[in-house]
Amino acid sequence: MCFLRSSLLLSAGLLASTIPAMPVLAADAADAAASPPQDHVHPQEDADIVVTAAFTRERFALPAAVTVVEGEQLLRNIRPTIGETLAAQPGVSASFFGPNASRPILRGMDSERVRVLTDGIGSFDLSNASADHAVATNPLTTDRIEVVRGPAALLYGSSAIGGVVNMSDRRIPRQVPPDAVHLDVQGSLGSAAEERALAGSADVPLGESGMVAHVDGSATTTGDYRAGGYLFAGDLRRQAAEIGGEVAEQAMARGRVSNSDASNRDVGAGLAYVGDTGSIGVAISHLNSNYGIPNRLALHDPAHDHDHADEGDDDHGHAEEDVRIDMRQTRVDARSELSFDGFFSTLKGRFGWADYRHDELEGDGTIGTRFFNQGLEGRLELVQADHGGWQGASGVQYMHRRVMVTGEEAILPHNLTDQFGLFTVQSVKLGRLSLEAGARFEHSAVSAPELALSRGFSSFSGSVGASVKLREGWQLSASVSHSERAPSAEELLVDGAHPATGSYELGDRDLRLEKSLGVEAVLRGRGPGWNVELSGFFSRFSNYLYLAPTGGERDGLPLFVYRQARARYYGAEASASVTIAQSGETSFLLSGLADYVRADILDGGGPVPRIPPLRMQAAIEATGGVIGGRLEAEHVTAATRLADFETATPAYTMVNASVSWRPLGADRPIVLIAAIDNLFDVEARRHASFLKDYAPLPGRDFRLTAQFSF
Repeated sequence: MCFLRSSLLLSAGLLASTIPAMPVLAADAADAAASPPQDHVHPQEDADIVVTAAFTRERFALPAAVTVVEGEQLLRNIRPTIGETLAAQPGVSASFFGPNASRPILRGMDSERVRVLTDGIGSFDLSNASADHAVATNPLTTDRIEVVRGPAALLYGSSAIGGVVNMSDRRIPRQVPPDAVHLDVQGSLGSAAEERALAGSADVPLGESGMVAHVDGSATTTGDYRAGGYLFAGDLRRQAAEIGGEVAEQAMARGRVSNSDASNRDVGAGLAYVGDTGSIGVAISHLNSNYGIPNRLALHDPAHDHDHADEGDDDHGHAEEDVRIDMRQTRVDARSELSFDGFFSTLKGRFGWADYRHDELEGDGTIGTRFFNQGLEGRLELVQADHGGWQGASGVQYMHRRVMVTGEEAILPHNLTDQFGLFTVQSVKLGRLSLEAGARFEHSAVSAPELALSRGFSSFSGSVGASVKLREGWQLSASVSHSERAPSAEELLVDGAHPATGSYELGDRDLRLEKSLGVEAVLRGRGPGWNVELSGFFSRFSNYLYLAPTGGERDGLPLFVYRQARARYYGAEASASVTIAQSGETSFLLSGLADYVRADILDGGGPVPRIPPLRMQAAIEATGGVIGGRLEAEHVTAATRLADFETATPAYTMVNASVSWRPLGADRPIVLIAAIDNLFDVEARRHASFLKDYAPLPGRDFRLTAQFSF
């Protein structure tokens, strides 16, 4: 029987693999203290050592900037989208195309430079194709999110130059529950969007066999959300005032953002064997999301409509109204792990397949355009045992994607993408000094049969890093990396109008590899009741891929063309926390963070568009006891370094407050959180958003969240 189980584990490992040997950082002291108690089904990792990838490594010595969001911190920040859930983390912003489509932006990079993963495997959606396309993930089913910033994430794939967001869910069980049934229930209410969300899961051991069954489901419903201040930006209000009449009146609107409601449903089931020498499991899930794209203000003279009544709505002065997206995805996941003795200690496998579709619905409910994506991804990884401080892991990865778009806004031809990668990471400890090196070779092939187009790209990325203990409690790390990224099918082949982003986009079939050279330094300090982390980064790109404005128009929209040029990114991040008082189990903490990034296209190209401005946050928090709380203020400075056709974004300061209560004691995994976000109902616009002038961030939002595990 043991031989049969081991054979099954090995066979599953040959099909797929886990994420590469890139660890994640544990949460800081405040986050660790706020995490729920440990249980056998969702164990919380040590605050400084986390086993997430190939082998355990100490957070303090890692030459990379990584953030972990879990426990009460995740519960307090969770939103319907992964972008908004993470938007308050260091170095992270979000695209915010309304409350239902928001993708993480890491150090000013998004889309093709940031990978969003579920347990190490891609999300199999089309969120990289347009900002109005939601990421096919569900934060409600997630118990841990890891954010790896910078080029150290390249072992996850060439499209991770900016970083990786990895969401860990519970659909393939990792532990055998000690009880007959383990239940998790989570619910939330929010006033700003009339939000109602409920999620539940159950894990059931099947006798003494080591088999565990899992089921889960979640539902989220929101209405049109209420914004703080004016709905439309000052420039739009001034333009509307010049036109006068009904347009000027509409431009002064306050209150709720029309057509921003949503309905999301997600169900999943998993089955796993968990034994002494490994595990194997499989899960299937289905996600359905129907959401509106916030309506824009139509800036035009009514007389223009009368004179051009028969010319349609191609003029960019007209706004499409009540456009919706109906998204569906069915997904299958598998994971395996086999432990053994010898030079290699573990064989890990991870596999995912998904069938994705979304329909873009016109105001009358008819389907205008359909997007289809079928994809699969697998990884296989061998982990080396620790030999005198030397550890490492090596693996292979394969990804296939097939995309088809039909309808009136078919911006892409039928296309296929195949990627094959080989990677390794090696780490050695030499007393006070730790050294690390990693490399990845990847071959990508993009083809469009109807255009008789086939492009192949071979890329190599590598990094070296070192970490040295300066003195007790202080560690300095530095790394240098070279990265190469193949153009995506969208960058090569797109040719069509994007009303959602207000542009006509045109790809370039002759694009070359994007290359960059980056350096990063991280200084960490810690002691009893305090910790601090400072990081700085610089990257210089050759053949940087970007959408360049041409100054012309096509189909009544500004024409943007994919081009390549030299570019430069640099910036810094800082975070700190200190315990100022202790009362029984409750610790009182002061914490703060700040981040800044600047990005320029060289040779006269000007600033890169939609780069988040300087941000600062300060908070006071009580944590660790039966009753806790947090009061925070975030100030975002004005964005005035603008690319062509980009508008300035005013500064804002937002205050959030929350109180938590553990009614059965601080050591029990039951928590209630009452919160007020945007306490003073300020008008706030995120500069990274394509819709910032039409859809500000939510106004004052009263929230009630509960989580039970039993």
